[in-house]
Amino acid sequence: MNSRGAQAEILATDFLVNKGLRITERNYRCRFGEIDIIARDGRTVIFVEVRSRSSDAFGGAAASITPAKREKLLKTARHYLAGMTPLPQCRFDAVLVTGRPPRIEWIRNAIEG
Repeated sequence: MNSRGAQAEILATDFLVNKGLRITERNYRCRFGEIDIIARDGRTVIFVEVRSRSSDAFGGAAASITPAKREKLLKTARHYLAGMTPLPQCRFDAVLVTGRPPRIEWIRNAIEG
């Protein structure tokens, strides 16, 4: 991961903790892909994709979550949940970090699962 991406993940983690979420995993990896942050909001498991861009040009950070990336996230989340019974409620959020100084946007339910 590049330093800008690592810095964006740190900013996103701090932001989510300040919003009351409990971080349970960072950079969860399996053969299907990686999930940047896994958090809990009460009993809900939240899978968070962090995207960073220097500007909003070319659609900005949100546009970089492609259909292929969404599919990888869904498969990776299924892998993470495989051993859990009962299955918890889940959602997929995105935290977008744009510009200098960084502007943070939190999109809840950013990806349909």
